[in-house]
Amino acid sequence: MKHSQTFAMEKACTNLTEVVRSVRLFKIDGFSMTMGIGRDYSFNSRWSFDGYDWEVRIYPRTNEEFNRSWVSLRLIFLSEARTCAVRTTLRCCLVDPTGRLKPSEEDCRSIIFRKPQDSSSQVPLITRCEHLELSGYVKDDSFTVQCTLEVFKELPDVATVSLKEVHLPPSNLHLQFAQLLQSETGADVTFLVSGESFAAHKLILAARSPVCMAEFFGDMKEKCSQTVEIKDMDATVFKALLQFIYTDTVPEFGQQVEADVEAIYTDTMPEFGQQEAAVTVMAQHLLAAADRYGLDRLKLICAGELAGGINVNTAATTLALADLHNCPELKARCVEFIIKTSATLDAVLATEGYKHLEASCPLVVIDLFKAARGRKN
Repeated sequence: MKHSQTFAMEKACTNLTEVVRSVRLFKIDGFSMTMGIGRDYSFNSRWSFDGYDWEVRIYPRTNEEFNRSWVSLRLIFLSEARTCAVRTTLRCCLVDPTGRLKPSEEDCRSIIFRKPQDSSSQVPLITRCEHLELSGYVKDDSFTVQCTLEVFKELPDVATVSLKEVHLPPSNLHLQFAQLLQSETGADVTFLVSGESFAAHKLILAARSPVCMAEFFGDMKEKCSQTVEIKDMDATVFKALLQFIYTDTVPEFGQQVEADVEAIYTDTMPEFGQQEAAVTVMAQHLLAAADRYGLDRLKLICAGELAGGINVNTAATTLALADLHNCPELKARCVEFIIKTSATLDAVLATEGYKHLEASCPLVVIDLFKAARGRKN
């Protein structure tokens, strides 16, 4: 048995070049009155085409050779070339407006323009002036010249044109992920935090957090678990942590976020940004959570928020937090604030936060007093 195979061949044609064309008629009245006119005298007309401007100059009595007069034409380029050169073809002939005579034989010249005021050489028409008078193209002491201008264009790549012409809307990826978190569509893991439950997506968490990657796709017990209990974390802090993982924003810190994101969480997220103290507490707890899950960007955001709100009551607590979670810039800012003046140092030493710092970070306390002595010296 013979097996036959059919092959389909696709034929496609892609234009790489294009030629655009424009035709103009130029009429010269009073031909007999041009007798004796200077050879450099011309009748001029502006010609706009394909985004460029040209000027056509018709010389009715050009002396070319042996004292014979010719009708000639010159084309002047008046624009800036969009590319390195504008390649054109100019065709000229005499025509009979009444249509009784066929157009004369065309004179065709290829011309390349590169800069403004570039011009073609003079193009002699078919016959000398004395022959023109007898040719039949002079009607009522006038004659008409037909000019055809062709411009050669190389077409840009189609993909490039599409990319330039399509207006891209602003990215709304964070809005879509926020909606995904809110709707719980496709969620495959539930977190239990301080008596509240939060549905999420393992793949998204793993993509954002190396800790989650190890938990859900490594050898840890959470790999096959659909429920994970989070201890030692407040529910509102975990909710803010999830929001950052999905949207890369922290509205609690007054970040500029889309109103749509805020609307999604209006009913589910408490207002932490109204009071400075509440923001500081959130930043402290969120910094610890960011460090716990390897979210370095969120960790820096929290450190920046805390650095901008250091005062006597928060300096020692923030210093302990910075040391515990390896935030050297925040740690330096706290030390600089505490030892700024003797009065500030004394005030910080009297706070509950300093007692916690002294108990949990004794080496930091030693460095603090070394820095204070160095400042006095």
